[in-house]
Amino acid sequence: MQTTAVALSGGVDSMVAAYLLKKSGRPVFGIHFLSGYETPEAEDVYKGEYPDSGILDLPKTHPLSALKDMLGIEIWALDCRRTFRQKIVDYFIDAYLKGETPNPCMVCNFVIKFGLMLEAARQKGASQLATGHYAICEKLTQNRYGLKKGHDKGKEQSYFLAMLSQTQLAHAYFPLGRLTKEGVSRIAASNKLEPVSGHESQDICFIKNMHYSHFLAEHAGLEPAPGEIVDVHGRYLGQHQGLYRYTIGQRRGINSPSTEPYYVIRLDTKNNRLVVGFKKDLYRYECKIHRVNWMRRRPEKSMHVMTKIRYRHDPAPSEIIPTGQDTAMIRFSRPQPAVTPGQAAVCYEGDQLAAGGWIYD
Repeated sequence: MQTTAVALSGGVDSMVAAYLLKKSGRPVFGIHFLSGYETPEAEDVYKGEYPDSGILDLPKTHPLSALKDMLGIEIWALDCRRTFRQKIVDYFIDAYLKGETPNPCMVCNFVIKFGLMLEAARQKGASQLATGHYAICEKLTQNRYGLKKGHDKGKEQSYFLAMLSQTQLAHAYFPLGRLTKEGVSRIAASNKLEPVSGHESQDICFIKNMHYSHFLAEHAGLEPAPGEIVDVHGRYLGQHQGLYRYTIGQRRGINSPSTEPYYVIRLDTKNNRLVVGFKKDLYRYECKIHRVNWMRRRPEKSMHVMTKIRYRHDPAPSEIIPTGQDTAMIRFSRPQPAVTPGQAAVCYEGDQLAAGGWIYD
C-alpha cells in the first residue's frame, strides 16, 4: 500500500486528514514546515539550525509533538526558512511595492507545500502528499490530472490550488474534499483530536496581530511616501501617505469628502498617485492574465467558464480567450468590481477547474 505524507499545520483540517488516512490503514507520516514566522515557542526550538537544512527531528518541546501521540504517527519538521523568506515573504513585499495585491497562500501551495514538502516526502518514501484542503484531485486521462471544487460550498479551496502543475497533482491527495467543515469538526471532537494551532489555512500565516501595512513598514523598512490623491478625471483631492497602504476596491482610509464614498480604482506607482472614484468606476468587463496554468490542455479558441477573481468572489459568467502560450483574456458577461492586478483569476467549467492565471491588467 502506498505511503502518504500529510502536511501538518497544527490546525484541525490537516489533523483530521491525517486521522482519516491512518484509520483507512494507509502507512502515514506527518511533515510540518518551518517558515521562520512561527510562534516564539515553536521558533525557539530551532534557533541553532541553519536555514533550509532539510528534514529535522521534531523535538518533544515543539507544540506539534502533541500530535504524535494523538494521531499515532511519526512527524518530521522540514526547514524551509530561507526559501519561505525569499519566495513568499519577499514576493509579498515586492508585489505591494509594484502596486499589486499578492496572494501568498497560493504561491506557498506550489512553492513550499507541493514543492519542497512534496520533494521531502518522496525522499522519505511517500508517494503522495496530503493536505487539509477542501478540494478534489482526479485523474482525467492516462497522463492528465484535474481539480474539482470541494463539496462544502462555503469552505471549498480549489481556488488556492489552481497553480499546481501536472507533476504536483499526480502526487496530491485531499482527504477532506468530499466532507464539510462541520463534519470535520465533528470527527475531531468525537475522537478527542485537539488542534495546536487556531489559524485557518487561508490566513496570511506570517502576519500576526497586525495590519499588513504595519508588517510592510516593519519588515521592508518602508517609510511614508506622500503623494497625490486624484479622481478618475485627474482632479486633485488630497494627499496619501504611501501607496502600499491601499488596495483596489478599498473604501476606508481615503479621507476625501464627497457626495458619495470614494473607492480605490488604481495605484499609479509611476507617479505615486492614488486614483479613486465612485463605486460605478470599480467595474470592468475584462482583464488580462499571464503565467496561465491550463488544467486541461490549452484550447484553440475561447471557452465559456465561470471565473473567480479572488477567493471570496462569486464566480462570474465569462469566457477565457487564449492570447499566447501562457497568456489569456477574460471577458465577463457582466462587469465585475475591483479586478485587482496581482490576484489570481481562476476559471471553472462546472465543478472542474479549467485554468488559473495572474491578473496583470
